[in-house]
Order: sequence, then structure tokens, then C-alpha cells
Amino acid sequence: MTQQIGVAVIGAGMVGRAHASAYRNAASLYDLGGPVARLVTIADVHEPFATDAARRFGYEKTETDWRRVIDDPEVHAVSVAVANNLHREITEAALQNGKHVLCEKPLAPTIADAEAMVKAAASSERVNAVGFTFRRSPAVNAIKAQVEERLGAVRHFIGNYWCDYGFDPQRPISWRYRGGRGSGVLADIGSHLADLAEFFCGETVAVHGTTMATLIKDRPRPLGVAVGHAGGVELSTERDPVENEDVCTYTSRHANGAVGTFALSRVAYGHANTLKFDLFCEGGTASFDLNRPAEFSIIDDGPARAGNGPRTVSIGPWHPYVAGGLPMDFPTVGHGQNDFFVFQARAFLDQIGGLGRLPACPDMAHGLHNLRVLDAVTRAFKEGPA
Repeated sequence: MTQQIGVAVIGAGMVGRAHASAYRNAASLYDLGGPVARLVTIADVHEPFATDAARRFGYEKTETDWRRVIDDPEVHAVSVAVANNLHREITEAALQNGKHVLCEKPLAPTIADAEAMVKAAASSERVNAVGFTFRRSPAVNAIKAQVEERLGAVRHFIGNYWCDYGFDPQRPISWRYRGGRGSGVLADIGSHLADLAEFFCGETVAVHGTTMATLIKDRPRPLGVAVGHAGGVELSTERDPVENEDVCTYTSRHANGAVGTFALSRVAYGHANTLKFDLFCEGGTASFDLNRPAEFSIIDDGPARAGNGPRTVSIGPWHPYVAGGLPMDFPTVGHGQNDFFVFQARAFLDQIGGLGRLPACPDMAHGLHNLRVLDAVTRAFKEGPA
């Protein structure tokens, strides 16, 4: 009999909906002998969000108090997809109540909080994971295979993550704009890029030359509740200060000797969600752009010089995650960021079921390591040039 795992998603905002949809679709992927998610509960303090997500994605119940979710014996696993400052309390309680936990990145607002979460995970026999979803990109994994098989070690990683959700100074204040240096664009989207650099280059061993800037100094208070980065709510005439950075740049050195160069922005007009990286390797170059997620570019010494140059590779069933992972799993059909969440949900459910068919989700110890990298980036800003 197929194992059923009762799942709940705590948080029904932008990323919470991605988790909720992913569990619904995960059962359709790969070998059908794996565990199946029973869609039990969506929780959000704002009840209309919970109700909308439950109806949209087929969950049985809604809650406005996360404590009732982790007390529910029908729930075996939870995704924690709420504001960063709530991660620790919810995750610790869930693990103590015997739940498997997949927590969104960044793992916590502080290293001390993350250390406590890792300690709680170590005391539990349940699966613990943190959501670095770009590790599930077929193109990213295809590039990793090319690095290992053809291109050789990465010498220079150049990564940019530009968004424009904070460009408009009339976008309301929210938890994303509160907290000290390092809790803004660096934690929000830079955590992904720092993780991808280590995916290709190994551990970060040094950070240099950080710059940070808060370009929009204050934002209006909302009079309603918005989903994710969206505006569309009535605004107060009162404004609160923005406490963290809109822009961040830095450089790094990695365990394999590679150099990293990073540029992050949440005020990059016209770039809704632009994650890009270039890998300059011993034997060639590879590039990825999230705006074209089902392809990558590569140049190496394979073709004769007279006809050589950068070439675009369309992702197909011979690349990771695609065969059996998409309803139409043949070349050029395409896929996107929502699919990464589905692949992640499938891997998380498989881990709970004791299967090893997919690479395991990074655990909370990995999430703690990522926070230490971000802390090094922040300290490099505070300490200034040597």
C-alpha cells in the first residue's frame, strides 16, 4: 500500500502557495511507488489567504494558528513558509511534536536562532530540510554535470540576482524591510546565490569588499494585507524607516580556489526576478538565466575553431529531473520556477519515506552554514576596507 504522509503548509503567501501547489503535484512525478501527500491543512494568520489557498490547491482544512497545525495528529510533515523571524519558534515546536519540517530559506534571522534550530533537529528523528529550490533546476544540474565531465573546475563565478519588488517607494513596509544590515536583499535573494556559488565551487572560505546601500529610506504603512511583494493595498500617510539594504555587492573565495563576484538588488527596475550566473572554468564557460529557465549556454573546445562559439542547449529528458518529472517530458517544452518546488516536494516526501531516488534536500545544518556565509558578507561591510 502506498504510504500517505499528511502535509500542512504554514504560511499562505507567495512562497507558501508554491509549497502548497508542489505537494499536490508531487505524486505525479517519477516512480509512482513513492509516498503520497495527503493535503491536510493550510495555515495563515490572515484567514482569507488560508481559505483561498486551501480551495485553490485542494487542502482539507484551514487554520489561523500554527500551533493547532503542529498539534494535529493527522499532520506528519510541515512546510514553514512565513516571515523569517517566525521560523525558529515554529520549527522547534514542530520537531518537538514529531513532525518532519521543510523550512524556507534563509533558515533564521540570526545565527543563534539557526543554531538552536539545528540542535532541535539533531534531537529529533524526523527529516529536517531547508528550501534552496534552485538546486532543483534541471538546467543548473545540467551545468553541474558539464563542469564535472567537460569544463573542469570553476575559476570564476559571477552571479547577479536582480528584482524590482522594492523599486516603487510607495510599496508598503513589511517584514522584508525590517531588521539590521544583511537581513534585506542579501538574506532574501542573496542567500540563493551564495548557495549556488557553493554548489559549483565548494565552501566559501573568505569574503571581501562588501558594499550595501539603502536607497529608499522609508515606506508607507499598509492599511490592509498584501500577498508576497505585491502592493494593491490602501496606504497610510505615515511612513516607517527601511532598516536593511536594497543593494549589495561583494566578492568571495572558495574551497576550490575560485573567485566569486556578486551583485544583488531589489530595486532593479524592469527585472522582476532575474537570477543569472556565468561560470568561467578551466576548459570553457557556461551560463544560466532564470528568465530562460529551460536552457543554458556553453562554450568549450569541442567544435573546430572556425565554427566554435557559445551555443544554447535546450533542456530535455537526458538532463536531471525532466524524464518523468514533467507531463510532457521532451525537449523545448519548457518549465519554470514553480516546477523546482515540485521537484523539491517530491525529494522531501521521498526522504520521509526512506527512499533515495533524488538528491536529498539540504538539511538545517546546511542552512546554518549559509547564514554564516551571509554573516561574513555583512561583517565585511561593517569592517570596511582593510
